[in-house]
Amino acid sequence: MQADAQTIPYKIIPIRDEFLKAARGVGVDDLGQGVEHVLAKGGEPCRDVLRRAEAGEALILASYCPFRHAGPYREYGPIFILAEADARSASPATLPVDGTLPYLGASFVLRAYSEQERILDAVVTTPQNATADLQRLFDTHAPAFVLVRFTAYGCYALRLERATA
Repeated sequence: MQADAQTIPYKIIPIRDEFLKAARGVGVDDLGQGVEHVLAKGGEPCRDVLRRAEAGEALILASYCPFRHAGPYREYGPIFILAEADARSASPATLPVDGTLPYLGASFVLRAYSEQERILDAVVTTPQNATADLQRLFDTHAPAFVLVRFTAYGCYALRLERATA
């Protein structure tokens, strides 16, 4: 069960606008390579709207980097985004774990990072335990941010930062 949004100490940080503009408008990803246009089979995780794709939706597959600084932990990975911007889909206030095909699934990884983008701690969690695990990570390590990753493939799902008052 998820905690009330007002008690959760984080905010979801959306995919960078400049990445979305480059991928959709110019057709180039974070590695400077051409993006791939694909039709969804259904269930692909769309990082820009934090939901699963419906069969037949036009998607872009591109390499994305959620890090801002150079360093040994900086990494790029494949993500799906909608081929066209969808103004109806805003970042949710809480982790997207609900619905018949939840974005994050039955388990996912939380990785806490320092301001220097070094891993401080990581945990495999579930929708039921995520709030407590996030609270522990924020209280124990005071991370600059937490990356949420899909369990099986380790792909980037979303970025969390401590909420400011």
